[in-house]
Amino acid sequence: MEAASIAHDGHAAHPPEAHRSSRVEPQLLGMLLFIISEIMIFAAFFTAYFFTRVVVEDAKWPGPGFHIPVDIAAVNTGILLSSSLTIHWALTSIKNGNRFGLKAGMVSTSCLGATFLSIQVNEYIHLGIAPGDTAQASIFYGLTGLHGCHVFIGLCLLMFVTIRSFKGHYSPEQHRGVEVPGIYWHFVDIMWIFVFSSIYIL
Repeated sequence: MEAASIAHDGHAAHPPEAHRSSRVEPQLLGMLLFIISEIMIFAAFFTAYFFTRVVVEDAKWPGPGFHIPVDIAAVNTGILLSSSLTIHWALTSIKNGNRFGLKAGMVSTSCLGATFLSIQVNEYIHLGIAPGDTAQASIFYGLTGLHGCHVFIGLCLLMFVTIRSFKGHYSPEQHRGVEVPGIYWHFVDIMWIFVFSSIYIL
């Protein structure tokens, strides 16, 4: 009887496979749900921004004594959007078994992201106004700073992916570890388009 409970029809007993309620892989689903939650956070900041711009009549944007360097931000935008191309190159390369393309793409993406963040910090240093000086400054620092935090988190993810790529951890069959952080990085880039268009252009 004990032997029958251990084996049945010549096959060893084993626990059943975990049930999945979604056809989407857990890693991908988790990242998508996380991005949705982050969109809600950005939406709250954008609501405060447009409230100040539209509803509060006395609040001129960007406010007295507050000059926003649009030209520098435009260059920085080009740098960040270029990083979407390089991380796509990295993912496409590993899917095709091109390990050099993976490494070069990840290093390029990390460098471009770090450059973007450095320029943004330098912009903060030379603005000449503190976040608590005016409502406009609070919103500017809050919204761009929130995005900067996401860039920093993305850079940390890219660093781990880059290290693993140099250790040979990815292959054409196993590249989810590159794809999922890549989705997050594309989200960061797309969100910056909204930030740049709203804060710097409008």
